[in-house]
Amino acid sequence: MKETREQDLLPAKVRGVFMPKKVIMTPEDIRRTLARIAHEIIERNKTIEHLILVGMHTRGVPLAKRLAANIKDFETLRIPVGALDISFYRDDLSSLNPQPVIKGTNIPTSIDDKSIVLVDDVLYTGRSTRAAMDALIDLGRPQSVQLAVLIDRGHREMPIRADYVGKNIPSSRHEEIQVQLVETDGIDEVAITSSANDKPPTSELSKAGYLKRSDHGSGK
Repeated sequence: MKETREQDLLPAKVRGVFMPKKVIMTPEDIRRTLARIAHEIIERNKTIEHLILVGMHTRGVPLAKRLAANIKDFETLRIPVGALDISFYRDDLSSLNPQPVIKGTNIPTSIDDKSIVLVDDVLYTGRSTRAAMDALIDLGRPQSVQLAVLIDRGHREMPIRADYVGKNIPSSRHEEIQVQLVETDGIDEVAITSSANDKPPTSELSKAGYLKRSDHGSGK
């Protein structure tokens, strides 16, 4: 019989054969989700005249604009939309490119005594949100700060929780959540993929080694 190789005993993912990305939100899913979040923002904020939506670069900005458009459709009221750059507030700034790309902060009105809804595409460790709150406080003293995200993937490292969540996606740290929007990527889609740098779990390698030894010992 053909000798069984150790590589053949590993699961497909461990052997380096990765499944294609799994789409978890279609354009219609994203549209419905943003409409729901817009309704939730209206319900929670009884006086939306003092509301400002602030998108975190990059994809939080178009998401904030879409939410504002939905609110305008539902309430016939135009909500100010701003863009927030957190580049210099990140706690990993020293490990990044010494010349980070600055996209700029642009909030069209004062945030003092206003209700701010921070908008981002994915909530992960919470560190970006913490940086965004630091950036906001440098601009003024808002009455409140809320957080709206399209995806919450867990794995928090900061005591931060979103007020509005489009979809909770349980994931491992070795997986990547890819959010694509028409405004930035030419397509509306959310997908989950496995990292090509995933290392085989020790348990799987040990199992493969054991099976290989057993196979040779049986004379096959």
